[in-house]
Amino acid sequence: MKTFLSLKRFIYFMSKKLKYSIQKHNASHLHWDLRLEHNGTLKSWAIPKKPEPKEKRLAVQTTNHPLDYYNFEGKIPEGQYGAGTVKVWDIGTHEPEKWTSTEIITKISGKKLKGTFCLIKFRPPKNWLFFKKKEK
Repeated sequence: MKTFLSLKRFIYFMSKKLKYSIQKHNASHLHWDLRLEHNGTLKSWAIPKKPEPKEKRLAVQTTNHPLDYYNFEGKIPEGQYGAGTVKVWDIGTHEPEKWTSTEIITKISGKKLKGTFCLIKFRPPKNWLFFKKKEK
């Protein structure tokens, strides 16, 4: 019964916060898909190299995904968009501090990534820079 209550609290907590996840996606090229809930959808970026808090990473904006995709794991069949294996690499919530068309600053509370992260658009139309903001 105690496990059920913990799971129930976790589901309640997640339903009240904005969703965040990173999925390891072994498609035509291995990459990590960053997902941030915004205005009822998951804004998405493909990061070619494993996200590391101490490193700046290229993040290429991709198509939006439905909210229920944030925890998807499985195999996307050949011939379909994104064909390959998808596994959740990190999951949690985020709290945006700033969200514009060229700059996103959000506090991520994941299992692996924690802290304030930035996405800065640097080369239109799709290239962004993803990095952890330095703590003061």
